[in-house]
Amino acid sequence: MRRGPVAAAGGVAVVGAVVLAVGFWPGGDGDGSDGAAPSGGRSAAAPSTSPTKSYALSKAPATIPAVREHTAARGPGWRPDEGKGRVVIGDGDSGLADEAKLLAGELKLKYGGESDPREGDVQLTLSDGDKDKDKGGDESYTLTVKGERVRIAAPAEAGVFYGTRTLKQAVSGGRTAPEGVVRDRPAKPQRGFMIDIARKHYDLKWLEDRVRDLGDLKYNQLGLHFSDDQAFRIESESHPEIVSSDHLTKDQVRGLVKLAASRHITVVPEIDSPGHLGAVTRRHPSLQLRDSRGKVTRGAVDISKPAAAKIVDDLLKEYADLFPGAYWHLGADEYLALTVKNPEASYPQLAAAARERYGADGRVQDLATGWLNDRADTVRPFDKKLKAWNDGFFRGGKTQAADDLEVAYWTGKEIGAREPDAYLKAGRKLVNYNDEYLYYVLGQPQTFRYPTGQRIYESWTPLVVRGTKPVSERYDDQILGGTFAVWGDLADAQTQEQVAAGIRMPLRATVQKLWDPGKPDLAWKDFVKLADGL
Repeated sequence: MRRGPVAAAGGVAVVGAVVLAVGFWPGGDGDGSDGAAPSGGRSAAAPSTSPTKSYALSKAPATIPAVREHTAARGPGWRPDEGKGRVVIGDGDSGLADEAKLLAGELKLKYGGESDPREGDVQLTLSDGDKDKDKGGDESYTLTVKGERVRIAAPAEAGVFYGTRTLKQAVSGGRTAPEGVVRDRPAKPQRGFMIDIARKHYDLKWLEDRVRDLGDLKYNQLGLHFSDDQAFRIESESHPEIVSSDHLTKDQVRGLVKLAASRHITVVPEIDSPGHLGAVTRRHPSLQLRDSRGKVTRGAVDISKPAAAKIVDDLLKEYADLFPGAYWHLGADEYLALTVKNPEASYPQLAAAARERYGADGRVQDLATGWLNDRADTVRPFDKKLKAWNDGFFRGGKTQAADDLEVAYWTGKEIGAREPDAYLKAGRKLVNYNDEYLYYVLGQPQTFRYPTGQRIYESWTPLVVRGTKPVSERYDDQILGGTFAVWGDLADAQTQEQVAAGIRMPLRATVQKLWDPGKPDLAWKDFVKLADGL
């Protein structure tokens, strides 16, 4: 997964923060295009062109995630100077004002608007020079430190923002951003953190703090699982009766979404159905799924009843505008009617509905797949990319899940479990939620154990989708990224402060492997030391 060295700008490319050769910064326009040193081996040190002070060859900035490439150079580097430093934007780059103002506030510099950069300044600018060259596309950026100023250029605002995060970390604790050129981009386009706010209530400030932390780490998705058996946690006008006493108002959600957008994070909502709807069925008991003996099936709605589809569709439509991002998670996991030995015998009303819709050989799994596809049809007009849990994709039936559904692969423990290859061979896109590494389940029920950052850092990659075994590298492009998830199974097992502390290093390890899945250059103890200093 690593790229080889690329010599430029009289220095040398450093991939993953390893210096590969020695050279000098010769001057020029700062775009890294002149005075290239030989690529490979070590070049002899030439006499310094500076008539005064000489500088050691720079090292890559120490950041989390680590930058992918750094071209070393000699020079004083850059650090923020409250007396004269500014953050300015390029001519015509008014769309970068928010990124510039945020960075200026963080570094205690002035915001200078559209202005030519001068000594001590940071300039943010849009440039498409690297867009086609780097797989990172809109999220790639180039950060140049030269002449006691900084230039961050990217093809889109997201890339510029990530460049500002690199600079912010590089100068934290009074450090100096090193001379040279960083060329950086993520390996995976989806880098997520999901929080179950249904089973455990988290206050707004806690969520906002997570957003700020995620932004600094270059995550770009925040998943909110806000409906489950225990509670429904967001204000509703269409069905206020289902909302729990501890919940977020829509204005609070709008504020959270706005804060996330300022960090280039998309909030991904999830209303899980047709299972995990206990908060709904508690107020609408007529929609509860009952087996042939009349026993209620926990959390599940009876998908043979049109009223069940209507209430879920009401909610999906209501929240579509509240969450304007590009993604929506439909859930679809753990529908308990499909975990029994003979669903048709145990749930005759579902079997009858399946035969009515799909013919004489229609099965309950077809009805569940039809439910998933119908909910996708409800959300799709709102221009969303759709996700569903892997155990909501059934095989062997008359109907199949819609082709555009992304597989959120979390487990191989379900009945009839399929290896990730089964989805990948079928051409599906997949996001890695591997419960062996990326599931932080409060109280550690069943076989779950709190994941450690060290284990993720040393042995997980996006290719390790299930258990500890990676899938073939030929599927790498179909694996869109990964998400670290916090679940509230035993909600009181930890306070929200304990959760924040417990996920701190796992989040950092996860994003390191999503940004660059190769073996990290730092040993784990050094990675922890770096994290503590940022």
